[in-house]
Amino acid sequence: MHISLQELRRTYGTLHAVNDISLEIPDNSIYGIIGKSGAGKSTLVRLISLLETPDNGNIFYASKRVDNLPKDQMIAQRRKVGMIFQNFNLFSSRNAGENIAYPLEIAGVDKKTIAARVDELLDIVELTGRKNAPVSTLSGGQKQRVAIARSLANHPDVLFCDEATSALDPQTTRSILALLKDLKHKMNLTVVMITHQMEVVRDACEYVAVLDDGLVVETGKVADVFASPMSNTTREFLANLTPLANPVDSKYNDLVRWSDEGGRFTLRFRGTLTGEPVLSRIQKKYDVEINIRAGGIQSVSGEDVGTLICDIIGEHDEVDKAVAALKLSGIIVEEESIHV
Repeated sequence: MHISLQELRRTYGTLHAVNDISLEIPDNSIYGIIGKSGAGKSTLVRLISLLETPDNGNIFYASKRVDNLPKDQMIAQRRKVGMIFQNFNLFSSRNAGENIAYPLEIAGVDKKTIAARVDELLDIVELTGRKNAPVSTLSGGQKQRVAIARSLANHPDVLFCDEATSALDPQTTRSILALLKDLKHKMNLTVVMITHQMEVVRDACEYVAVLDDGLVVETGKVADVFASPMSNTTREFLANLTPLANPVDSKYNDLVRWSDEGGRFTLRFRGTLTGEPVLSRIQKKYDVEINIRAGGIQSVSGEDVGTLICDIIGEHDEVDKAVAALKLSGIIVEEESIHV
């Protein structure tokens, strides 16, 4: 389901938590919304998921405006939205199957249909045989799988994940991201992921919006944003990537820094350029030395994106010529960027 946000605003007293945000979230995609603490991302997801009403602006699900629905229609619409959270929000008094059944019970579904749907969902999230397991006996990853199954109970069109992997270890995070990607394909879901982890955006999302102080400072396809970040906020996130154990769909390691000094230039390159001897050619053509301080290649949405942190040493004119040649070859060159 395509989601359209038009000039959304939400204030709490003097705090502009969401300040004139407009976004287009494509149908059947995994869309990441990333920001630091206090950037407004959790408020934004509460607005998009209809848990709160914006002070100004419009929210459309497909071509239908949904932020101003009458109470009964709003309740019905919310049932078509799935939500999962960092802390799982499971009922400790209910076992795994009963937690999954809860939204169906609230919707008045008959017991036979509920039982069949619970079994189906347990199989989908790979928890077959754990139907009667008390919540206290489940691992963090299993709890999140129960929460995901519960969020899918009413056949939602869109699934919101608010920091859904923040409480999990890297290996469990990897498995949950793989599950969400699989569910997106199988169920034709639109998945909106709220996170402060650029690793999650890289390994799961197709599109991303970067928030800062209630504003969208950058948006686009994840591979484009990684290869050519436009905002300082995005560059800072990229500069502080930390490894996920065996990241989803990735055959590469994260950036490795072997020198904490220097690094005036950040070079970003993608696709076939990751295997070309561009720096060697530049050094042969111009009177410069290139001292690499950090580097690595990452797989982003199935595309190789490389980053090098380096110094280009030489006379000013020669450095300028070398930088110009790098840009002409298709490499993005950032000067005095934030270091890894």
